[in-house]
Amino acid sequence: MKPLKRKVSITLDEDVIEKVKKLSEDCDRSFSQYINLILKEHLSKIEK
Repeated sequence: MKPLKRKVSITLDEDVIEKVKKLSEDCDRSFSQYINLILKEHLSKIEK
């Protein structure tokens, strides 16, 4: 079963958007998928 997802709206700096877009394309992921991955990794690190 897939995890539930919700749409959210956030405001990001333009330079952050461009960098994340590039990284997501390099990994063949959507922008949203890549943001989700980044956040999960960050949360995992700070929970240790």
